Amino acid sequence: MSNKNFKKIELLAPAGDIEKLITAVDYGADAVYFGGEDFSLRASAGNFSIEEMKKGVDHTHERGRKCYLTVNAFSHNEDIKPIENYFSEIKKSDIDMDAFIVSDPGVIEILKKIIPDAVIHLSTQANTTNYNAAGFWHRAGIKRAVVARELALKEIKEIRENIPADMELEAFVHGAMCISYSGRCLLSNFMAGRDANRGMCAHPCRWKYSLTEEERPGEYYPVEEDKRGTYIMNSKDLCMIEHIPELIDSGLDSIKIEGRMKSIFYTAVVTSVYRKAIDAYYKDPENYRYDPAWMTELEKVSHREFTTGFYFSKPGSSDQNYKTSSYIREYSFTGLVKEYDADTKMALVEQRNKMCRGEEIEIFGPETDFFKQKLEVLLDEWGDSLDSAPHPQQLIKIKTEQPVSAGFIIRKRKEQ
Repeated sequence: MSNKNFKKIELLAPAGDIEKLITAVDYGADAVYFGGEDFSLRASAGNFSIEEMKKGVDHTHERGRKCYLTVNAFSHNEDIKPIENYFSEIKKSDIDMDAFIVSDPGVIEILKKIIPDAVIHLSTQANTTNYNAAGFWHRAGIKRAVVARELALKEIKEIRENIPADMELEAFVHGAMCISYSGRCLLSNFMAGRDANRGMCAHPCRWKYSLTEEERPGEYYPVEEDKRGTYIMNSKDLCMIEHIPELIDSGLDSIKIEGRMKSIFYTAVVTSVYRKAIDAYYKDPENYRYDPAWMTELEKVSHREFTTGFYFSKPGSSDQNYKTSSYIREYSFTGLVKEYDADTKMALVEQRNKMCRGEEIEIFGPETDFFKQKLEVLLDEWGDSLDSAPHPQQLIKIKTEQPVSAGFIIRKRKEQ
């Protein structure tokens, strides 16, 4: 069953904190997902207090978008009472959450008891890989399943054709890949004492490994191509920007960007690129063409080399990076526009990385293409001239060659 004749596919973006939520909404997300301060699988993200949740939900709803709260940690006995209190506090605070993303059946039971009308989405952590499993969860009251990352598009399409029409499907299409089956990894627990399934993963899959034999200590054996070790579990990042029509045709209702711990620069760029591609497809499906400029934009944010994951075939050696776990960072996020005076063409900017007078910068915003200019005028917030702005979150003023608005982002290419 093709999805193209039904409602437009949802673009779901990450929101690690309230600033990222606002950025995701401004740059085109139909919905955002975020975690609270507890029971989320991104314990190192900024995450949301109850007060911030309410503020974020209100901001998003005012703009006609949706909010999903992630509560997808696998719980232990000592977590049960705190989870009950957590849901009770959300209910008491009258937060109109559009859905809850949950993986643990016990947590689902608690949620249904405390917030009976809650819309529940099943996290990818639950490993939904077939239509029987999806049907089981639908009968248990689940509205949407975030399918396992290990599925091919043809498998997703088959699930769509064999589940009730009112059950939705969601899948990750961009961001970091986990070496373990849909993220259910024990390496972090074993090697660092940090429980990956309770939001504290140390990412040991990105570490460099070598093989030794018990009777030959210090003597290293090659596992792959590297003489002194290799990153045998280091997956490339997922990127499906070249395959928007195939994603829509598979029957997915929502496509999801990974990255609650990434910067607002990442959130803005990735969200806006997928927004442009989706809108271009729906504007004229028959004549839709992939624009290589979209990939060029995605490569300007911190990333690893890209792969299409499991969508077309099982990943092989070309989908791993055996040489390094480092990110590719060719551009720096240097500033965020806070205000703009159209008469003077001066923008008040919050510095995020060092900026120097005379260097070339790029500026972009929601629903706009970037433009380049030389940073000719650089002032402190009182109007005195500066040669550079080296201090984090320093307020400065710059003159822009084109109109900008609050929320526009400034970046520059790093010196090669």
